[in-house]
Amino acid sequence: MKKANDMVWKCLLLLAVAACGKKSATPAGNGNKPDTTVTVVTPPDPATAATEGFFKDGWTAKRFTAPAFNETAPPANINTTVNVDASTIITKISPALFGNNSNLYMTQMVTEPSLMGHITKLHPGIIRFPGGNLSSIYFWNGLPGNPPADAPVNLPDMNGAMANAGYWYGRNNDSWTLSVDNYYRMLQQTNNEGIITLNYGYARYSNSSNPVAAAAHLAADWVRYDNGRTKYWEIGNESNGTWQAGYRIDPSQNKDGQPLLITGDLYGRHAKIFIDSLRKAATEIGKTIFIGVQLLEQEPASWATATDKSWNSGVLQQAGNAADFFIVHSYFTPYNTNSTPLEILATASSVTKIISNHVSTSVQTAGVSAKPIALTEWNIFATGSKQMVSQIAGIHAVLVLEELIKNKFGMASRWDLANAWDNGNDHGLFSDGAAASGEQRWEPRPAFYYLYFLQKTLGDRAINATSTDTSVISYASTFSSGEISAVLVNKANTQKNVQLTCKNFNAGSRYYWYTLTGGEGVTGFGRKVLVNDNGPTGAAGGPQNYDTVKANAAGTQNGIKVALPPMSVVYVVIDKK
Repeated sequence: MKKANDMVWKCLLLLAVAACGKKSATPAGNGNKPDTTVTVVTPPDPATAATEGFFKDGWTAKRFTAPAFNETAPPANINTTVNVDASTIITKISPALFGNNSNLYMTQMVTEPSLMGHITKLHPGIIRFPGGNLSSIYFWNGLPGNPPADAPVNLPDMNGAMANAGYWYGRNNDSWTLSVDNYYRMLQQTNNEGIITLNYGYARYSNSSNPVAAAAHLAADWVRYDNGRTKYWEIGNESNGTWQAGYRIDPSQNKDGQPLLITGDLYGRHAKIFIDSLRKAATEIGKTIFIGVQLLEQEPASWATATDKSWNSGVLQQAGNAADFFIVHSYFTPYNTNSTPLEILATASSVTKIISNHVSTSVQTAGVSAKPIALTEWNIFATGSKQMVSQIAGIHAVLVLEELIKNKFGMASRWDLANAWDNGNDHGLFSDGAAASGEQRWEPRPAFYYLYFLQKTLGDRAINATSTDTSVISYASTFSSGEISAVLVNKANTQKNVQLTCKNFNAGSRYYWYTLTGGEGVTGFGRKVLVNDNGPTGAAGGPQNYDTVKANAAGTQNGIKVALPPMSVVYVVIDKK
């Protein structure tokens, strides 16, 4: 019986091929076309990949609800075809991939209704805290100006010169900073969850008799205070970096024989102590947590530090099997380089694959078990043309998330919600209101709109899509309610008119789409975005009523056809029959 059932299954899959948008015709024999309806076979879900793991535990089925729409004429002259294959599932999409980063210098957040409203509507799912390098000098339970007695006043900078440590504190309620309690309130009010980066640097620069124990105890106390509100915990932030507090210490003040510079082996040995302390604390409060250790995302360059060159091997040999997940960071484009739009967009696929391959190779070489991968910081480093605040950053963000899905990453959080203008070299998803930017405070940047409409139209299972034109990048997904979603990115400086065809799917009567462009045909770097021709009132941002912009829509009787303006992203959802 098993062999017979397998044969039926294979036959049905082979027969289940149809073009999107072809409606069932009158039966053959009356002079009309034969019925084009196919038998749709529900493909099985693949096993969860080790690189996704528990980050997919929060997966839920998504149902598509048809939006309000404007009837829109599709293009007549087709020059590109995108083929969507609904007969195989790549993966169930991890809900933890759409995260972002908060930081300690973006106000108390809960006091900013406009910001809170945008975050709620976007729903990144995960928001990291306390963010970046400041994690290494952050005392979560400290009052301003009151560091632990064993925390030195001065720390060595990246050149070895002693400078004021500049500690930050979780009990600081000043309006310009974010307290630990208001971080928790922000998560609760916006219906998101957190990932917390612990102060590993303290294990290096503490001048107590047992610095690692002091730092691990501080971390474990945070787990106890958190009391199950946070599942994901990171041990340190970029601890291999020369810029990080704890990379270099003053050995004359150290009391447990630590070296001048950090190594992966030392970090790994310390990480095991942290892990033991954190697990003990979680057990005491009856909660389950997951703990990550840091890896480098790519092979270190020939000029890299000795620390970097041996980092992954040292960390993995010491703590690879003890940790629950592996952490990487990437800013995709070359540092401080005036990269072009096409150079930036190309990195989404190439760099994501490099990260996936490098982590896999490092893990296999070390002989440890594969674990979920969390990209807890990502963005672009391109500078000089306001790339970070442009619509190109938004297109790049869409491509990165789709590539993370395809390469089966478990979790990701973009850097960051708000930063500093710096002549447009600003990673912030929202403006901090700097006068030079010409933006209002908390005004969304273009990337916000690209991410919002991606999540609005994305299904819950990824499937394959291929384009006949290399200038058009395509991705697809399905909803548990049966509809197909496609994301189409036109990298060219000319319009592409696309027809979608589908395998193992019968289109319903209508399809819907949102077209995002840089405004007025922008193919370079533009600071605004139009959504179905709805744009901002000023020179930057997007439509204020983005959550009520009507979709474009057309009937499927003549096929699924959409126009892709130059350098645009089009999100399409096709009704099921």
